[in-house]
Amino acid sequence: MSTPRKIIIVGANAAGTSVASAARKTDRNAEITVIDKGKYPAYSRCGLPYVLAGEIPSFDDLITFPLSFYKMMKIDLRLETLVTAVDSKEKTVTTEQDGKTEKIKYDSLVLATGADNFMPPIKGYDKYGVYGLRSIEDGRRIQEAMKKAKSAVIVGAGFIGLETAHAFVEKGIKTTVVEMLSYVMPTMFDKDMADLAQKKMEEHGVRIIVGQALGEIVGKEKVEGAVVGDEVIEADMVIMATGVRANLDLAKQAGLTLGERDRIIRVNSRMESSVPDIYAAGDCVESRSFVTGLPTICQLGTTAVRQAKVAGVNAAGGYAIFPGVLGSAVTRMFGIEVGATGVTEFQAKRAGLETVVGKITSATKPHYFPGGKEIRVKIIAEKEFGTVIGGQIVGGEEVAQRVNMISLAIQNRMTLMDLAKVDTCYAPPVCETWEAIALAAEMAVSRLRG
Repeated sequence: MSTPRKIIIVGANAAGTSVASAARKTDRNAEITVIDKGKYPAYSRCGLPYVLAGEIPSFDDLITFPLSFYKMMKIDLRLETLVTAVDSKEKTVTTEQDGKTEKIKYDSLVLATGADNFMPPIKGYDKYGVYGLRSIEDGRRIQEAMKKAKSAVIVGAGFIGLETAHAFVEKGIKTTVVEMLSYVMPTMFDKDMADLAQKKMEEHGVRIIVGQALGEIVGKEKVEGAVVGDEVIEADMVIMATGVRANLDLAKQAGLTLGERDRIIRVNSRMESSVPDIYAAGDCVESRSFVTGLPTICQLGTTAVRQAKVAGVNAAGGYAIFPGVLGSAVTRMFGIEVGATGVTEFQAKRAGLETVVGKITSATKPHYFPGGKEIRVKIIAEKEFGTVIGGQIVGGEEVAQRVNMISLAIQNRMTLMDLAKVDTCYAPPVCETWEAIALAAEMAVSRLRG
């Protein structure tokens, strides 16, 4: 009888747990060990702002699987355990827990080390009352601070920053969002769509400042305000929603090649690193754009679990490939939904693609049926063949599945003409006769012909 394959996974969040699950389904006999320095097993980081808003009752509700799941799957889960060294020649990892060290041998190693909050070195960032929002521990600290806070400044207008702003406004905290770039959600939207979303958010009482950086956090020991331009904005707390940085200490120690452009772990389509038998997945890994074929960073939970499934299958001796990313994402805040997939006009231009665009404002139900909400759709295609390469949507409802529809169109190399002729359903209480995506594609076709 052959010796069971030994698989070690470093990191027990979305990617790590998905690696372990895929590996177990591929090899029923493998010895699978998942190691994480944190105290919680996998949980939804995306849900943190919604606990702060009171829409989810408790942070404990975010935990994906109970500990019994890992026992059922015969996964050796080791929490509050630090991996201090990786020896890729001896194929061992060294762990430390409660002052005790252990060296464990592996046949396959998967690094799912994720990323941590990026705290820009702004003067005053170390004052009491400055927080990031990345972990349950972060969430608990912010939730406690919210009980006394009357005002807050959030630095960064990506999804996490805006979702947190939504939570604060829901709890009656006067909130200002500061974004250094010239519009909100700059990595996923073009300015025209972002400005539309910003206007709708501001109608709910949040103040948004774009095109200006946070200069300084002021106060004696505790936060009292934030300096933006010539203005001092009063604040009881400051949230740094300025993105994340990959955890690469173990990758560097093991000699893994990093991407030339993004400086995070470079992998091939099987999620293999440059070192034999070491795989990687999740926020610590460089992706490849499905549209441009260029390296990109796509630190989304959906990307992490898709990469992890591929890494887990291959680490367990199977065969799977990862086709690339579109960065499909959606969220809901301030009474609106926003979503995007593929590349923006700006990103396409940077990649040397000439584009044609179609935009339409429609409704989610016929005008005569009560309860319909406005929806704005933007379709982006490359100009030579009319192939769809991106889409952005802002609306009151029904955004997520439309984003998925555009994503599927991009993955299947559909053209604007294909999308304009798509066969869709209709019923007055559910949707309009003419699908907004098809109408937007039709607008782009007329521009292409014109």
